[in-house]
Amino acid sequence: SAHTGQNQRKVAAEPPTFCITRRNTKMSDLSGSRGQPDWTSSEHLTGTSIMAVEFDGGVIIGADSRTTTGSYIANRVTDKLTRITDNIYCCRSGSAADTQAVADIVSYYLDLHSVQIGDQPKVSTAASVFREICYNNRESLSAGIICAGWDKVNGGQVYSIPLGGMCVRQPFSIGGSGSTFVYGLVDKTFKEGMSKEECIEFTKNTLALAMSRDGSSGGVIRLACIDKNGVERQVFKGSEIPAFWEK
Repeated sequence: SAHTGQNQRKVAAEPPTFCITRRNTKMSDLSGSRGQPDWTSSEHLTGTSIMAVEFDGGVIIGADSRTTTGSYIANRVTDKLTRITDNIYCCRSGSAADTQAVADIVSYYLDLHSVQIGDQPKVSTAASVFREICYNNRESLSAGIICAGWDKVNGGQVYSIPLGGMCVRQPFSIGGSGSTFVYGLVDKTFKEGMSKEECIEFTKNTLALAMSRDGSSGGVIRLACIDKNGVERQVFKGSEIPAFWEK
């Protein structure tokens, strides 16, 4: 019946778990900033170019470091590679507050899960928790996540959880505002079976080009390699960032 259908929709839209409430009050109503520069009332956004690539034995993840509030650069050295567990990280794009909150919640649940099973969680489990939170709160959140890591069951894995809460495993994934500028580059450059070193160069070059084209991306390039030995992090800044035709 129509009444039953409405109840079902209500249950689906308001699940009992993983719900995040959010106030809809506009900042301009509180601050009186009408007519002022956009950064006086805009949300903190990670702007962002993020990326992850699988290789035989692990994954490479990377991101730029610019956080914007409107057109104002609020932070030029943000770390968008966020630890979930020792073997799983996520790359965050969208609202800085939303993505930090979601990452904290997922980290909490996986820490609890690892105690229950007495072992490291699987990457697919982390991606499923991200998906559930992002999907159940899709009307409230502005969060595009790439979940990547290594586990002893399936090795290196990359999962994309874009706006709306879909979850799909991919050999490589790009996200954020800067990703729209580099789809052609990654489609042309990516090939299966790349080594760890080739994946690092692939990720570094892609992020550098996205940062040069996208006004909401910039700063330094942060990379991390996740494999059975743990996490190895790198930072590329200044002249270490590929310059392409701008040399």
